[in-house]
Amino acid sequence: MADLVLDRLTIAYGNVNAVDDISLTVPSGEFLTLLGPSGCGKSTTLFAISGLNEATSGTIRIGDKVFFDGARGIAVPPEARNIGLVFQSYALWPHKTVAENLSFPLELRKVGRAERDSRIKEGLELVEMGKYAERYPFELSGGQQQRVALARALVYRPRLLLLDEPLSNLDAKLRERARIWLRELQERLNVTTIYVTHDQSEALAVSDRIAVMSMGKIQQLGTPTDIYERPANAFVADFIGSANFIEAELVGRSAGQAQLRLGDGTQLVASSCPDAVSGKLVLAIRPERIELTDAPGANVLGARITHSAYLGSVHEHEMAGQGFRLRVQTSRAVSSPEVLVRIPPEAIMIFQNGPQAL
Repeated sequence: MADLVLDRLTIAYGNVNAVDDISLTVPSGEFLTLLGPSGCGKSTTLFAISGLNEATSGTIRIGDKVFFDGARGIAVPPEARNIGLVFQSYALWPHKTVAENLSFPLELRKVGRAERDSRIKEGLELVEMGKYAERYPFELSGGQQQRVALARALVYRPRLLLLDEPLSNLDAKLRERARIWLRELQERLNVTTIYVTHDQSEALAVSDRIAVMSMGKIQQLGTPTDIYERPANAFVADFIGSANFIEAELVGRSAGQAQLRLGDGTQLVASSCPDAVSGKLVLAIRPERIELTDAPGANVLGARITHSAYLGSVHEHEMAGQGFRLRVQTSRAVSSPEVLVRIPPEAIMIFQNGPQAL
């Protein structure tokens, strides 16, 4: 299998670029997730790869096979791209049995009866749906329909698998289980997969790499660990997981550390600070990285708890201090409304403040 390459891909609707000059290489066998809020361009990109919508400019290719080239006027139709696509709605034929749903794309490709039967059996066994071959979609649960839709996309052995929010219609518990078998299946087949979702937990759980998108552009491309631990900007920090944001000013650097001042004059120290930032900053701190403490000291702030919630695995507390608000997650309940919290220097992520900060 060859790599999928998007080169300066742009998709415009009137004066609006839904996808704005993105370039991306997806190595063969990789599981890449396009992640972002509604309207960021992730599904538009996916459908351009499949051929269901046509790009405005740029190129899309797998190895030497060009699917789209705006400059040369090349636009290969969807049926000639040999790409598997699974929709959010499953899109199963309601009047056809499970086996007939899988047979349909094979019939379109003129696959013989014996070979069709063999591939249908193989496809259903892959998703553990072999005993449901003669059932109709309305006789299946949502999770079972999702597996059938995936088997139908795999049965003609596509060179690329595209998944458009395929788990969003499942309940939370089933969605967690589906993530596991979906990733296991993808690894077993070693098929290059592009996955679209707005669910950050889903993206972190299944991906080799994640492309975080906003306003038609890729804000950051990296492994789940890179995206969560080292976000490229405040938008990524805010969208992946959750983060507290505090305005501050950089007042000095020494011994590899940054000295920061909050609006009320409180001093904080961060263990690292990008060379490019200066002056007015935005600090991002994950709620689970903030510590409760009993003693004053460096990076310790006084706050008052305004609201608490028990979330099962953690207690989440909303806190307000002098000129700041924090959301803090702890393993234990807090009895007193007045608390001291410590922000570890290594937990502070620093970004330049300004109109594009968030």
